[in-house]
Amino acid sequence: MTTYQAAYKVDRREWTAVCPLSRLIPNRGVAALLPDGRQAAVFRTHADELFAVSNVDPISSAAVLSRGIVGDRDGRPVVFSPVYKQAFDLRTGICLEEETVSVEVFAVRLDDGMVFVDSTPI
Repeated sequence: MTTYQAAYKVDRREWTAVCPLSRLIPNRGVAALLPDGRQAAVFRTHADELFAVSNVDPISSAAVLSRGIVGDRDGRPVVFSPVYKQAFDLRTGICLEEETVSVEVFAVRLDDGMVFVDSTPI
């Protein structure tokens, strides 16, 4: 990728303000409504890392991942679906029990204490 292409891709991002970082409790999630109507589940881990994935559990089709249990499996940050308990890698979105199933992953940034999510999946 050339420098021009990288800059163009960055310019196309549409950042959505979610909440102040202080409102994100470590190992808990919040749901955020994106401009196109989709939902993102935004998480802050105990290691103070921020992640965002689709809030819709692809197994149950319920918008519940923001209510999932955050933890790790073999050193990978994951969220466990509150419905059927599948673990989704927060970095890649891949379901660890069924690798053909995944959720969308979104870029997250912290700017002046506010958490933002890019509405375009990575």
